[in-house]
Amino acid sequence: MRFPNQRLAQLFDLLQNETLPQDELAQRLSVSTRTVRADITALNSLLLHYGAQFVLTRGSGYQLKIDDPSRYQTLEASPPKALRIPRTAHERVNYLSVRFLTSAFSLKLEDLADEWFVSRATLQGDMVDVRERFQRYQLTLETRPRHGMKLFGSEVSVRACLTDLLWELAQADSTNPLITEEALNAGVPERLEAVLQEAFTRHHVRLTAEGECFVRIYCAVAVRRISEGYPLSEFSAEDVAQNVRDAAQDIAASLQLLAGKALSPAEEEWLCVHIAARQVQDVDPETISADDDEALVNYILRYINTQYNYNLLNDAQLHADLLTHIKTMITRVRYQIMIPNPLLDNIKQHYPMAWDMTLAAVSSWGKYTPYVISENEIGFLVLHIGVGLERHYNIGYQRQPRVLLVCDASNAMVRMIEAVLLRKYPQIEITDTLSLRDYEDRDSIAEDFVISTVRISEKDKPVVTIAPFPTDYQLEQIGKLVLVDRTRPWMLEKFFDAAHFRVINTPMDQQTLFRELCDSLCAEGFVDAEFLASVVEREAIVSTMLGEGIALPHALGLLAKKTVVYTVLAPQGIRWGDETAHAIFLLAISKSEYEEAMAIYDIFVTFLRERAMQRLSACQSFDEFKAVAMECVSRF
Repeated sequence: MRFPNQRLAQLFDLLQNETLPQDELAQRLSVSTRTVRADITALNSLLLHYGAQFVLTRGSGYQLKIDDPSRYQTLEASPPKALRIPRTAHERVNYLSVRFLTSAFSLKLEDLADEWFVSRATLQGDMVDVRERFQRYQLTLETRPRHGMKLFGSEVSVRACLTDLLWELAQADSTNPLITEEALNAGVPERLEAVLQEAFTRHHVRLTAEGECFVRIYCAVAVRRISEGYPLSEFSAEDVAQNVRDAAQDIAASLQLLAGKALSPAEEEWLCVHIAARQVQDVDPETISADDDEALVNYILRYINTQYNYNLLNDAQLHADLLTHIKTMITRVRYQIMIPNPLLDNIKQHYPMAWDMTLAAVSSWGKYTPYVISENEIGFLVLHIGVGLERHYNIGYQRQPRVLLVCDASNAMVRMIEAVLLRKYPQIEITDTLSLRDYEDRDSIAEDFVISTVRISEKDKPVVTIAPFPTDYQLEQIGKLVLVDRTRPWMLEKFFDAAHFRVINTPMDQQTLFRELCDSLCAEGFVDAEFLASVVEREAIVSTMLGEGIALPHALGLLAKKTVVYTVLAPQGIRWGDETAHAIFLLAISKSEYEEAMAIYDIFVTFLRERAMQRLSACQSFDEFKAVAMECVSRF
């Protein structure tokens, strides 16, 4: 027995072993006595089947009366559970998705609204996200008058959508009721765990824990669908290793027992594909001979060497890592198996240079192949490329503090002070050493701060006075200035300027904006004519929306002659795919300043962390924008 809401479950528990009056029940449940009476009536209708009722005895209260002990014993053998009610919009979207994916009949929103204690209008709003999810799997919802809505699509798509959803939920909480109670047959995932481990061990098939979890959920979904009369149509898998086929054959035999129905040959073939798509390959590249895999690895590394001047062709470890990953990736893209990448946003933010390189290389290769490589798959490739770049190049530009030393002592003393400072803070750059008189003659100081062995006046930059043999306190004072992040403020000064700043208060579409900005940069000599086409092509591959209304359009490759950022603020917004952009930063990056300019991305990530969108879009001049931007980056 399952209760329609949590309050009925609480009421049932309260009255199990004691007699309680209406007033006490109302107080404990924080409801009126009228609600208590209504709930008792609802409980009695549920308990009627089990030969029991709650009876009101005047002067004492409600107590449980059992008319048929044998029938009530069946209820005690399996304690009643409270029906899980989705409370948030995200939970409701997941519950709605599972209901449509597992229901053989049409569903009415009115019935679900009553069951979950929300309005029909609320569920209609949630259905926007539900339909968007189904569209990604070519599934459609059709409405029939007086019957409700029913899901239509191929059985492969239904299983893929349900499996992906349950796998994502399992990564966050394996005890989620949608997994344990709603979507899968009771006890099936637990029984499958031992079956899969035994089959994979016997046939030497290696999967990661996440991969094995996915296959287990897919098998549990298959058991439910097969048992309910929804088999897969004809299908044949190609290029699958024999040990994978043997493991799939053993697992299919167990699925047949669990489903209680015979499995079609297509079921076993699809199982082969899912296992092969998540199999961990041997690291030794000599064991992998698929032409597509080798061709793609070589193409990516050559493209990065040619277009970005980073030579990773001789990195044997990177070549082997990419080869082992792409082996299974090709299987996935060939059969359109989608794997979620929960770290995708983090990968974009932490490896912006590797992301652009890999995306450009894969997109270029995609013109010569029928395969479509998803954004999630590209994210996994970026991790390998990013690690390879860190192994060979000092990527991740940081502007180190530049220091002016003022000292009237001897040359030996100056060298001693320099040695002490560099030993304590090796990241500083001592640009020059001046005498007191030379310092006083200067009108301004270009360095970040000044260290002096004599007391001097400040010239718009901080001054730290030290003894010839600095004390620990004096070194700590220097450290406070050394550890200040100067990279992002310096980037704002170098690559952002008033000449490349616009506020757009009239309606404008994305293509018009690209054309106007690129034409302006072309006329100024920052880029050539082909820059516009490359920006449009890059946007067509994957949206450059970073989030929170911030978009970062740029070209494929390093096509600019000189690096500049064109800043556009659009308070009314500009349509950007399925979203709306209010702050657009067109990046024109040159090869000579590429590593340096990659730190620009940190500025935009900082805007996201600071939730600065509203403040930025309200700016009406470059000075206002720069003040807000400087305030954001100075806090990190």
